[in-house]
Amino acid sequence: MLGFGLFACENSVVQINPDAYSGLRRHGEEAYPEESCGVLVGKLDGPCVVSAIRCDNVRRDSLKNRYAIDSKELVRIQRETRERGLEIVGFYHSHPDHTAEWSSTDLAEAHWIACSYVITSVASGKAAETRSFRLEGSWDDKRFVEEEIVLE
Repeated sequence: MLGFGLFACENSVVQINPDAYSGLRRHGEEAYPEESCGVLVGKLDGPCVVSAIRCDNVRRDSLKNRYAIDSKELVRIQRETRERGLEIVGFYHSHPDHTAEWSSTDLAEAHWIACSYVITSVASGKAAETRSFRLEGSWDDKRFVEEEIVLE
């Protein structure tokens, strides 16, 4: 088990650095028509999300509607961010030609309780809506709760 990221934002708000926000949206456009994915890194004081780290989508089946981040890459990112005094505070991915709403698969494959899961809808290659959902509950009873994105 990799552990859980801690989250210091208010209950219904995630603060994202504008460069990180535009970067994750651009990544969705560049990966189109496949899903993009990455890790959101932040710190407890200041903006919650200070950077969005691009990851390769290692999922080989259903690349247009599924994603996976290599566990070795995730461990490396976690180690590097801790060395810089940061931590993993969430994840992002895109939904090509689909809404920015979480799917049952997104919920089933989400495991970092108290982290944000940011989804960008990419319509015909252009980033459209971006929404964020915090994973709450426990392993046996988890749920996504929508949170407002504030660019700071």
